[in-house]
Amino acid sequence: MNAPPLRKRLTTSVLLSVSLSLIANLSACIKSPTSVGGISAPLLSAPFSDSFDRSTLGADWNATGDRWTLREGVLKVSNGHNHPLWLRRRLPHDVRITFDAWSDSPTGDIKCEVFGDGRAFAREASYTATSYVLIHGGWNNRLNVIARMDEHGSDRQVRAGPPVERGRHYHWEIERRGRTLRWSIDGQPMLEFNDPSPLAGMGHEYFAFNNWESELSFDNLVITPL
Repeated sequence: MNAPPLRKRLTTSVLLSVSLSLIANLSACIKSPTSVGGISAPLLSAPFSDSFDRSTLGADWNATGDRWTLREGVLKVSNGHNHPLWLRRRLPHDVRITFDAWSDSPTGDIKCEVFGDGRAFAREASYTATSYVLIHGGWNNRLNVIARMDEHGSDRQVRAGPPVERGRHYHWEIERRGRTLRWSIDGQPMLEFNDPSPLAGMGHEYFAFNNWESELSFDNLVITPL
């Protein structure tokens, strides 16, 4: 029996090699946890905390800009221009997030994101988030807002005041159960967002601190699955 032509044998070999490679990559994607920036991001199943008592951010964080620093045990940022600092941990659907925050700018504008994609940032002047955006003292310290991706959207929840007091340390608590996202500051209810289609699953699993131009500080982050 004659052997198959060389070209046919080479083609079959290449196709087999490509097929095996695709199968291996697919298997790795199925078995591995979601990754952000090439680093695996496990689902939070136990409380996570960060007091920022070190000199560098470390592998737990994905900085999408160069304005995030640690100084004297506190996370600092200014002029971040919507380049968030994403935590490389996937959030469960029901979760409680607490942290301390303060602004050393008269404009206030303390900001974070929850249930985003873990990597989004502003690529131009306008920015549509992948998350819920929470803002205390936005728009020249006039408005407090929970927005679903678009912080200028018509469906955002808005409250006029109280404004951010410059230098005052605030304790934030964000909690989601089911389809309702609740936000309180210093134990007092601020706003809630009742979402009939909650942001969840792939593309909506991460928490981030964010900033426009104000001089902000963050500390004592605790995230607790519910």
